[in-house]
Amino acid sequence: MAEAADFQGTSPSPARRWLRRTGALLAGVPLLAGLCQLPAAAPAQAADDSGSVAVAIDTLSPSAPTDGDTVTVSGTVTNNGKQAVTSAHVDLGVGPELTTRSSIDQVTQDSDSLQGPTGSEVGAKYVAKFPKLTPGVAQPFSLTVPVDELDLGDAGVYQLAVSLSGKTAAQPWDRVLGVQRTFLPWQDDEADPKTKTTFLWPLISNVHMTAETGANAQQTPVFLNDDLAKEISAGGRLDQMLSLGEELDVTWVIDPDLLASVDAMTGRYEVQGPGDTTTPGTQQAVAKQWLARLQKAVEGQEVVALPFADPDLASLAHNGTSVTGSLSHLDEATDVAVTTVKTVLHVTPSSDFAWPVNGAVDPSIVKVATSAGADKVIARSDSLQETGGLSYTPSAARPIGAGTTAVVADARLSTAFQGDLTRASSATLAVQRFLAQSLTLGLQTNKQRSVVVAPQRMPTASQAAAMAEAISALQSGNWSEPQKLTAAAAAKPDPGATTKVPPASAYPRSLRKQELSKAAFQQIAGTQGKLDNLRVILSDQSRVVTPFGRAMNREMSTSWRGRADEASSFRNDVESYLDRLTSQVSLIDKSETKLSGRSATIPVTVQNNLVQGVEHLRLRLTSLSPNRLEIGGSSYDEQPVEVSGGHSQTVKFTTTANANGQSSVIAQLYTEDGQPYGNAVRFDVRVTEFTATVMLVIGGGVLLLVLAGFRMYTQRKRAAAREAEQTSPDDETGEAADGPENPEGPEDRLTKESGTAGPGADSPEQPSDLTADTAAESADPSGTGERVDR
Repeated sequence: MAEAADFQGTSPSPARRWLRRTGALLAGVPLLAGLCQLPAAAPAQAADDSGSVAVAIDTLSPSAPTDGDTVTVSGTVTNNGKQAVTSAHVDLGVGPELTTRSSIDQVTQDSDSLQGPTGSEVGAKYVAKFPKLTPGVAQPFSLTVPVDELDLGDAGVYQLAVSLSGKTAAQPWDRVLGVQRTFLPWQDDEADPKTKTTFLWPLISNVHMTAETGANAQQTPVFLNDDLAKEISAGGRLDQMLSLGEELDVTWVIDPDLLASVDAMTGRYEVQGPGDTTTPGTQQAVAKQWLARLQKAVEGQEVVALPFADPDLASLAHNGTSVTGSLSHLDEATDVAVTTVKTVLHVTPSSDFAWPVNGAVDPSIVKVATSAGADKVIARSDSLQETGGLSYTPSAARPIGAGTTAVVADARLSTAFQGDLTRASSATLAVQRFLAQSLTLGLQTNKQRSVVVAPQRMPTASQAAAMAEAISALQSGNWSEPQKLTAAAAAKPDPGATTKVPPASAYPRSLRKQELSKAAFQQIAGTQGKLDNLRVILSDQSRVVTPFGRAMNREMSTSWRGRADEASSFRNDVESYLDRLTSQVSLIDKSETKLSGRSATIPVTVQNNLVQGVEHLRLRLTSLSPNRLEIGGSSYDEQPVEVSGGHSQTVKFTTTANANGQSSVIAQLYTEDGQPYGNAVRFDVRVTEFTATVMLVIGGGVLLLVLAGFRMYTQRKRAAAREAEQTSPDDETGEAADGPENPEGPEDRLTKESGTAGPGADSPEQPSDLTADTAAESADPSGTGERVDR
């Protein structure tokens, strides 16, 4: 009776089964006797030697047969033993029927074990024979069987075993040397009701763009590498995702950063090279073609936009909320997401879904996920586990409080395509396992349910191919129909399904180890602070705020999981580039300045090497010894500064000396809100007052000038008198001999001869006077012993 249960739905041959078991028992007598004489380790060695022939199922077509179909199974058998196998033959075994999802898990776990049942052999002509299997050599096989010959019973999932039997020189009797088990879903007529299945098709990639842009008007973007071009080129991962997805009825889940990056590639772009070098990007045509295909593929389809750069919600919840400003980045990423998708794809996406990594949730993750406006969280059933003892898998939608809906993806279906699926055999087993789980789920109850499949975020090309094959088989099958994600979220919740979010202690430890650290969020906050300090002085803030804002979104991306070193390097590069930009607006260093006299001016130069002008800056000059040197009548003075891009500006400060000696002065730029900007410049001012000796020397010089002028005047008067004596007294012009009507005085002549201006003349312009544009000034530091304007 137990055997009948194992082979439910089959028609085995009792006589053949009795003969086979009797032969195996008799053959095992001498083997048992030999084993009794071996040491204790021998049984383990014998177990290791079992399954010496590897059986691989490369194709199974159709994946889900119906009445009248012919099933074809093909693959290879490889002798991994040391002895040749003779009289080898490949058989198909069907059964038993698997009625629970856990029984499918068990068969998957023991898929190549020789210990489990292989079912009833189809036999007859449906056998592939090999005279000899040489060690290390793979041999192909193909078996084609009408589905009627499989003796399938009611709708359900049946185990399908492909086994190889043969003989070896050491054991010259026929026995099973290798087996591979898979599943055969059988639904020969339309199911009523059908399961509504939503399959998420993610278009997500790693971070590719840097914060750096060119100085030109177009702000040429700079990429970390050319990996994105490889992904969207023919045969690349994203090219395959698009080619496969455009043939399926799926919900597209898209990271807007991917769209923005590909869109940036359609124009001029640069790719980072060794050191600080860049090379021009050349894949504009590929980017344009990929975007055009995607625009066509999503027409009329449901598109869900994740926040920009797919931020790591769990890392943010566990390590970022205690850092001021972290949640604001999530708000920005959500706001820009819809705009980006509309601009690039010309469709309006849904933006009210949050997708934590692997669908793992706890209360803090749900709180963060919904903080930016999302009211639906894509969870997974291995996180939000059933606790109500239901005998079936409930629908995906669950109300979890505060107006939030958890859309719980089925864990078994969502993880069916993980691992290495580059081999055809691995992909085939994954497809059949997925279909088996889906059909078994549908047969659990006569209630119609909505099921969601949320696979890994970035499937490989081979994983995507297996996913597409499974979806195609599912959508052409008899037990499932496609459904949009928004419809699944709006479906009536099962009243018996759990709605309790697991505690933080239940969050997987393996996922915690991959999270961004608190230090990472602190570094992001520091970068934001520096950006805020720079943006307030710029005449065109968008040139800097936009690229750096998106770069900080990328710093929080889920794609950094498992790549901590690369994530740290990216954050450091963003911050270093911002520091370089900030340093382009600076004060030019000054050497020691000498001040002669009680009053003078000190010039300080501001250099702007940015391509845009800066404003809203104030330059403050502070005396560290105000009793000796005052600036602007107090200890400090400040003046507004505006400098055009690529130019410098010199600002002059009035100073008053109260005593001889050296005084230190600090020049510092400030933003209008009082925040220091850039590095301060400190220099010394040496004050030298006029002494009594100096005054005597100057007075003596003035006296000599006066005496010289008086002497010149008397000499002229004498010369004029001599000329008058030589003239007749009766001359009518005698009055004219006294000189012109307005004789020129000695002070006027002295002014002309000395070349100095009179009291009413304009003073000449000093070299350090403030000008509107001093681009031609030297930006080199002042020389030693520099004197200031008086």
